[in-house]
Amino acid sequence: MASAAVRGHSVVYAPRIQGLLAREEKVFRIDAATVGVSDSRLIAGIVAERPVTATERSVYKPAAGAEIDHDSATRTIRALGQDVMAGILTPPPPVRGLSGAWPYAATGYLRQWLFSADPAPVSLLSRRGVTRSAAFSRVVDRAVAVWPGGAAGGGRTALAERIREASAGQDRRQAIALYRRATATLCDGVAALASNALWLMGPEREPEEVPVDLTAVLWETLRLLPPAWMLFRMGGGAYTELHPEIRPQDNVALFPLLMHRHVDYWEDPLEFRPERWAGVADPEKTPAFMPFGFEGARCWAKHLVVPLAERLLSVAFASRLVISGPRQQAQVPLRSLLSVRFDAGAIV
Repeated sequence: MASAAVRGHSVVYAPRIQGLLAREEKVFRIDAATVGVSDSRLIAGIVAERPVTATERSVYKPAAGAEIDHDSATRTIRALGQDVMAGILTPPPPVRGLSGAWPYAATGYLRQWLFSADPAPVSLLSRRGVTRSAAFSRVVDRAVAVWPGGAAGGGRTALAERIREASAGQDRRQAIALYRRATATLCDGVAALASNALWLMGPEREPEEVPVDLTAVLWETLRLLPPAWMLFRMGGGAYTELHPEIRPQDNVALFPLLMHRHVDYWEDPLEFRPERWAGVADPEKTPAFMPFGFEGARCWAKHLVVPLAERLLSVAFASRLVISGPRQQAQVPLRSLLSVRFDAGAIV
């Protein structure tokens, strides 16, 4: 399952990912405290056994010394949805922002596209240069915490409006944390998906060659190179009866990356074949396919990811973006989001 030459080019995985891809078992011990699972039925059983906990979530982990309640999480994802839908309908930034190292260029481009119109210092919350520095982040957080906000509306995003409406103290600190997390998770995830799709379509693609069905390309990318390639469940007490390998003290790592590539579930699993999704009304109902998690534990922003990635790729193709290097093999480092690294440039 490890080698995956696609259309004359390939990816080079980090050694630990390569080791996982070489596994033939669907349930295996990673270390003394962690069991890996790529069996479709067992993954479904594990996810259904109990709800995901607050500390196992990405965006909605505790912030400002308290858990994020359900209502706050719901309002945040609704605000994010409003901002994405509004952004898709607005003209994109200058295409020169897409040139450079991907997925970082795509991440910065999306943040500029969707959130740069927010008033300072709120817009700084989504700047990659700020989010990568703990010191800068603390300074910006303090500035936003005392931000007067002004009148309602004023062209700011719905996420920024959530900060403006929050009362001082913990409510505002949590709103700030959710703004940063939601914008980062969305932009980083969509950029990773778009990067993987561009690479799988091939660096030798002519600039004018635009796929007929970008949606199918993205679903096939989510199968072969899913950015969310692992889900983690802490503590195996609820799962010991599901499989003898899982002990109460174990953590459990669920691997869509492995499940999506297994010959038991897929025909020609290592082949990049977008046409396999032709006529599939609801791809997420496909057996052994988990691009956003299973029922009850799906990513709350899943309905935003594919449309935004499709819009981003449309802009990339319109600007005649091409991969400039490497030409044959691209690196996939060990990160929380699985993403191919390459350089690209727009032909303007």
